[in-house]
Amino acid sequence: MSRVTCKICRRLGETICGREKCAFKKRPYPPGKLISEKKHRSTQTDYGRQLREKQKVRHTYGVSETQFSNYVKEASGKQGVNPAEYLFEALESRLDNTVFRAGFVSSRALSRQIVSHGHVMVNGRRSNIASRRMKVGDVITIRPGSMSTKLFDGLVERLKAATVPTWFKIDGDKLTATLQGKPKPGQAEMSFNLTSVIEFYSR
Repeated sequence: MSRVTCKICRRLGETICGREKCAFKKRPYPPGKLISEKKHRSTQTDYGRQLREKQKVRHTYGVSETQFSNYVKEASGKQGVNPAEYLFEALESRLDNTVFRAGFVSSRALSRQIVSHGHVMVNGRRSNIASRRMKVGDVITIRPGSMSTKLFDGLVERLKAATVPTWFKIDGDKLTATLQGKPKPGQAEMSFNLTSVIEFYSR
């Protein structure tokens, strides 16, 4: 799976998998390129740039094309809101993403795995739906019976040392992460342009 992901990173021209040993860092050019082509990227059209941004966002959050297009339609159809900001909030509020952002695990892929395997609890109840939309006030923690697995070795130290977005409140002693506000662009690391994504689907 990691090799496939890193091929996507190389095709998109940057690391989106979150792995320290991402193949793009050693081979910063698309797979299959000839040596003579590596230093020369073709000029992209507006459509090409928008498509690339869409692919970056979709693969970063690990959602299918159908899921992603539905998020965009929802964001574009909301009255009185900025579609790009609403799209960001919808993607960031997914359970798998919030588990990653809070510092429970080191990547979104691993976050989806522990959610689907039933290791995560929301408001005291097990939740295994990665796309679940989190709300302000929701509390995330790891199921007590899962704490003995190697996945969560050193979790106390990780949570206490984690740098998290402003919409989280972390309790390293209780091993909880509380969503205390709505995700906002500019309050978390983001390497893509969501306005371009909205424009791509508006064509």
